[in-house]
Amino acid sequence: MSRSRRRRIYEGKAKILFEGPEPGTLVQYFKDDATAFNNQKKGTITGKGVLNNRISEFLMERLAEIGIPTHFVRRLNMREQLVKEVEIIPVEVMIRNVAAGTLTKRFNIEEGTPLPRTIVEYAYKNDALGDPQVSEEHITAFGWATTQDLDDMVHLSLRINDFLQGLFRGVGLKLVDFKLEFGRLWENEEMKIVLADEISPDCCRLWDIKTNEKMDKDRFRRDLGKVEEAYQEVARRLGVLPEAGPVDIEGPKSMQ
Repeated sequence: MSRSRRRRIYEGKAKILFEGPEPGTLVQYFKDDATAFNNQKKGTITGKGVLNNRISEFLMERLAEIGIPTHFVRRLNMREQLVKEVEIIPVEVMIRNVAAGTLTKRFNIEEGTPLPRTIVEYAYKNDALGDPQVSEEHITAFGWATTQDLDDMVHLSLRINDFLQGLFRGVGLKLVDFKLEFGRLWENEEMKIVLADEISPDCCRLWDIKTNEKMDKDRFRRDLGKVEEAYQEVARRLGVLPEAGPVDIEGPKSMQ
């Protein structure tokens, strides 16, 4: 079915969700659009959608192999993947291993300082409010998630962190911090919490282990240049750079 004929369910800053081919599924389309600072800075990173599709597919499959439940079903083409339809919990879980980003500003810590232990933080997913940081008290009081939901989300997040730190270290990358989203999936009247959204350089801070060079969206945020090359390098190290290389990752002009 052509993209124009499919029913659009939701459009976010980096992805579009379309109605899936069978009940309970969605098609997740990865855009080349890039935003930062709560949508104040906008741009395009050529080929980002293709690379993030490949990187997220690879990481979701590796996580499924160690028993992490995810919404991912399979990649459909260069920019789209089939996912299970879940009820997204409006809370981002942020996992921090090294001081970077807002943490350095809030506590006046030098960027790159290893944290004494992994820190877990939460943000309320709301663009109009700028995704404010929240506590477990806010989350449970306002009914965004139950205490049990949160326990499951944190347990899964820490397992994901342990696994991804090792996986990235194996290809010479330091997993500084990252954010995850979860959803509720109903199967046979049973609800389980599953990993949703994506895992890519859009939502992870990845630094080269030897040089501390940034290999993620911070290159776009901070005008460091060579943004496309950084995403390509992450895909190359993970072994998922599209076969033809950078040539085949120009986005369809009508969608950009």
